Amino acid sequence: MHMNKNWFKPQPAPVVEDDFFLPELCQPEALFSMILLAELLVLVLVLAEPIMQGFDWVRLALASVFVQWIVLLSAALLCRLRPLLARLPAAAAGILSCAVVVGLTLGCSAVADFFNLGGQLQRSGEVNFYLRHGLIALIMSALLLRYFYLQSQWRRQQQAELGARIESLQARIRPHFLFNSLNSIASLVASDPHKAEQAVLDLSDLFRASLARPGVLVAWHDELELARRYLSIEQYRLGPRLQLEWQVDEVPAQLPIPQLTLQPLLENALIHGIQPRIEGGLVRVEGHYRDGMFELCVSNPYDPLAEERPSRGTQQALHNIEARLAAIFGPQARLIVDRRDGRHFTCLRYPCASLPQEA
Repeated sequence: MHMNKNWFKPQPAPVVEDDFFLPELCQPEALFSMILLAELLVLVLVLAEPIMQGFDWVRLALASVFVQWIVLLSAALLCRLRPLLARLPAAAAGILSCAVVVGLTLGCSAVADFFNLGGQLQRSGEVNFYLRHGLIALIMSALLLRYFYLQSQWRRQQQAELGARIESLQARIRPHFLFNSLNSIASLVASDPHKAEQAVLDLSDLFRASLARPGVLVAWHDELELARRYLSIEQYRLGPRLQLEWQVDEVPAQLPIPQLTLQPLLENALIHGIQPRIEGGLVRVEGHYRDGMFELCVSNPYDPLAEERPSRGTQQALHNIEARLAAIFGPQARLIVDRRDGRHFTCLRYPCASLPQEA
């Protein structure tokens, strides 16, 4: 019973796009930030000039138009050159980016001088005019690029720490999974050795599948297969007391899900909803994917009278799942526990805007 599935691997963006310190300046957020910073720079420059009789609003307007044209042209050109700049060392890319901004500034200054947009220049002050604009452009672009570089390094460090945290959480849940599966098998040894032997073989196949291609995210169809193998072990022990209902046809087969997420939810349902009841009960698994959000609910019968009854639980596993969801999918990810209509619900929800193409 070997699994021959293609485990889902998130398709990373090219290294050129992800690791380069210069952001996508064509994006609305980045463009708006640059325009705002440019306008603040214009205001500082105008206020730094001597004020004779009053604030020169015309001067502010002309300077704003001049600087915003430089900013927009620089953002557009650097956006187009970004794939080429990303192939260079960071220092060379930074120097070339500064040269682009300074060149555009001098070009716009020449156009403004040619059309007398800032008033007629005296020839003696012409050199100072271009030198002043070039130095301002060089200093501001160097500071901004340095900020982008530090932000890139900080994000890279955050991603490395996040990856280590997720790997740690992933490593904790595997022994938990193994020990609880072995406990289920141990209960069969005395009552039905043949079923216990078969359950050990199933557990071997189960772990061969889960450890063959370890990763943070797997495809939904692989996670579902893993959960079904776990339930086959529990079915030996619980027999007809365990009834299952699956409503997961709407979930795309390649939808990414953290590895070993569904199995702990099912284990929780069996321990608290099926095992304490002589008659057993129904475990229902419902999942759907709509508008970029994936929702998965596992429910089991709930007896209010047994609420105070001590029992071994999987709270550690549930906290682990919640922590992994938050680490991978951000603050929109949720793990919700609810009780209503005589049933106990454990539901998770997280955003998944893009799906990989199925083969």
